[in-house]
Amino acid sequence: MSETTDDTTSEATSLDSSGPDSSGPDSSGQVPEPNTPSGQPLAINAQYTKDLSFEAPSAPGIFLQMQKEAPDISINVDVRAQPFQQQNVYEVTLHVTANCKVGSVSAFVLELQYAGLFTLNVPTESVQPALLIECPRLLFPFARNIIADVSRDGGFPPLMLGPVDFVSMYRNQANEASASTDENVTASTT
Repeated sequence: MSETTDDTTSEATSLDSSGPDSSGPDSSGQVPEPNTPSGQPLAINAQYTKDLSFEAPSAPGIFLQMQKEAPDISINVDVRAQPFQQQNVYEVTLHVTANCKVGSVSAFVLELQYAGLFTLNVPTESVQPALLIECPRLLFPFARNIIADVSRDGGFPPLMLGPVDFVSMYRNQANEASASTDENVTASTT
C-alpha cells in the first residue's frame, strides 16, 4: 500500500475500545491477558527506527541554488505489515521517502523505515484494516517528527509532512486488488 503525497487529509477512524482496559481488573477482579478477546483491541508493544538514510549529494552548492529557485519535494509513503513470531503480533512498517530537487539537481534524499510491533485482538475480518489503517496512523506522528528533525539537521528547512489518509490508501489498495482479480478472471475465461 503506497501513496505519493504533498498534501492530504486524514479521516479519523478507530477500533472499538469500549472493553475493559487490560491494565486494570475486569468486573470479576481478574486482569485480562493481553491476547484474550476481553483485552485491548490493539496494543503497541514497541516502536523503533528500522532504517534511516539521509543524503545531500549536491551540498554545499545546492544551498546557494535554493536561494534562487524553489525546491520541488516529492514524498512517498508506503505501509507494510507482516506477522511476527507470536500469535496476534504483527510488525507494521512505514516506509517514507522524500526527494528534494532544485531544478534537475538533487538537494537531498531522505528514507525512513519506522516500525512498530502490535498485538491485535480483533475479529479476523478486521485484522487487515487494523494493520494498514490504525497501526500506521499511530506510528505516523513519530515518523513525521524524525523526518523533520533529520532534514533540519541536514542543513535544510524542516520537512513537515501533512496528514496521510491511510483509509484512502487502504481503499485504493483494495480496489486495485479487486480489479486485478477481475482481470485475472476475465483473462482465464476467454
